[in-house]
Amino acid sequence: MYIIIGGGGDIGYYLTKSLLSQGHEVLLLEKGSARYQTLSEELGPAVVRGDACEARTMEEVGASRADVVIAVTGDDEDNLVICQMAKKRYKVGRTIARLNNPKHTEIFQKLGIDLTVSPTRSILALIEADLPGSRFVALMTLKNAGLEIIEMRIPAESPVVGKLLRDINLPRNSNLALVIRDKQYITPTADTQIQSGDDVFALVNREGEEELRRAFGTMD
Repeated sequence: MYIIIGGGGDIGYYLTKSLLSQGHEVLLLEKGSARYQTLSEELGPAVVRGDACEARTMEEVGASRADVVIAVTGDDEDNLVICQMAKKRYKVGRTIARLNNPKHTEIFQKLGIDLTVSPTRSILALIEADLPGSRFVALMTLKNAGLEIIEMRIPAESPVVGKLLRDINLPRNSNLALVIRDKQYITPTADTQIQSGDDVFALVNREGEEELRRAFGTMD
């Protein structure tokens, strides 16, 4: 694939190295003179000095034939501009944006960015998963499917403890994928009984998320 990466920070640098090692054609755009000089000493022609937010620069590096454009600058607005220009002007099939502020996730999705990656959100999810009192963690968003993968730890006071799944009123657009109990992996069926301390993994759309949390008694 031909992959254009906007932003020559650490993320852009390591992405470029990894993708080059996998045999892809990769071009890294970095607008800072000093940083470009450092990157070019190691990456050679794979790095070009230029601003990925500028149409002229994207034109020069052949954005119209790119399979993927990845924006990983330290500025969310720049990342949005890069991906939108790639999508609308150059008809790039897939755009990926780094999100520094996870609150921007929804607007990026509404504006057509294919995939957003938020280091902040990922770290928070890992921390929340390890907190003793944590009952609910959003693990991943599947944008094209309009679904989220969530993890719920069933508290002792949950109304579903002791019930079979067939007797629990689940949201229509939800699907339980896995139950972990005492390090045992259980594929849930209608006859699965929910117990206190179970870790339940589910697929659910945004509208059904709150209803699912309420049904399992994991509302904060």
